Amino acid sequence: MEESLVVKDLTVSYSNKIAIKNLDISVDSGKLIGIIGPNGSGKSTFVKSVLGLVPKDSGEVQIFGKSIDKIRKNIAYIPQRSNIDWNFPILVKDTVIQGTYPKLGLFSRPKEKEKTRAMEALRKVGMEEFADKQIGELSGGQQQRVFLARSLAQNADIFFMDEPFVGIDIHSEEVIIKILKELRDQGKTLFVIHHDLTKVKDYFDDLILVNGGLVAAGPVSEVFTPDLMEKTFNAPLAVLKNMGGKLS
Repeated sequence: MEESLVVKDLTVSYSNKIAIKNLDISVDSGKLIGIIGPNGSGKSTFVKSVLGLVPKDSGEVQIFGKSIDKIRKNIAYIPQRSNIDWNFPILVKDTVIQGTYPKLGLFSRPKEKEKTRAMEALRKVGMEEFADKQIGELSGGQQQRVFLARSLAQNADIFFMDEPFVGIDIHSEEVIIKILKELRDQGKTLFVIHHDLTKVKDYFDDLILVNGGLVAAGPVSEVFTPDLMEKTFNAPLAVLKNMGGKLS
């Protein structure tokens, strides 16, 4: 199986404080992967450094055997909702059609084909009736579905999503995870920063456990264990169970 992501000796720091240290990992393609860890553990930093959005102190990153600059147009990224300016005056349909931009030429504009693809993506996430709404008028779950539609319009091969299920309604979460699993079944690779331990076994094939570096990575059945979760969260099992985690 082809490796979708290979990271070697990744170290990232902010203001001389190390956020990620000496992280090494390789991940096969065609999987839905959860990135788990406590607040401030470096989950978002890991993803942003992989994508070249924050500088690395050291390390090498390859996606499908290529550097990020050579494959960026095939990568979809959905940041945390709190990092998005929802007051920006843009319509839902225009937000989604932005997903087609990476594969257009430098001075090309979206044509009918791209507009059709954007509407198909909106229909896929159940948001076509909101196409002419300003994105700030939507609920949190609706906004997240629109950004997923933008990624679908991009027709990416690998997806990175930062806390997509935070602050959204149950219906939107069900729509999103259903689509993510369908993408996985189509051979896409998806990385999802996640915090709800109760959903881990239902949602993911593999896990990456992070706390200032790599704690463990592998299939959920092997990694979602009491010992490794205690090590990841620096908390006793009783506390983790109170968080809702049903550990094997």
